[in-house]
Amino acid sequence: MKILDFQQIGEELAIKWDDGGESFIQLETLRRCCLCAGCKGEVDIMGNLYKNPEKPLTAAAFKLVRMDRVGGYALQPAWGDGHSTGLFSFEYLKRVGELPPA
Repeated sequence: MKILDFQQIGEELAIKWDDGGESFIQLETLRRCCLCAGCKGEVDIMGNLYKNPEKPLTAAAFKLVRMDRVGGYALQPAWGDGHSTGLFSFEYLKRVGELPPA
């Protein structure tokens, strides 16, 4: 599964897939689905989860500043609040795009 094209349209990320399908993901949903260690925490070798304290997300957290391709397998968004460490594999993006609207 590969992404042929992607672009921001309003408050959504539109993705065209190589299978002919399309996904439209709300930017807020995309940000809230970030799996990076800063957002979801990290697990050590013993299985202990270490997580940053919860902090409220401001409006800037949902403003997409840039979206970069990472190799042939992922996209990496940069957000208005400076967050840019999340990687979204194509497979994960496809799953996020299939979530029911919030």
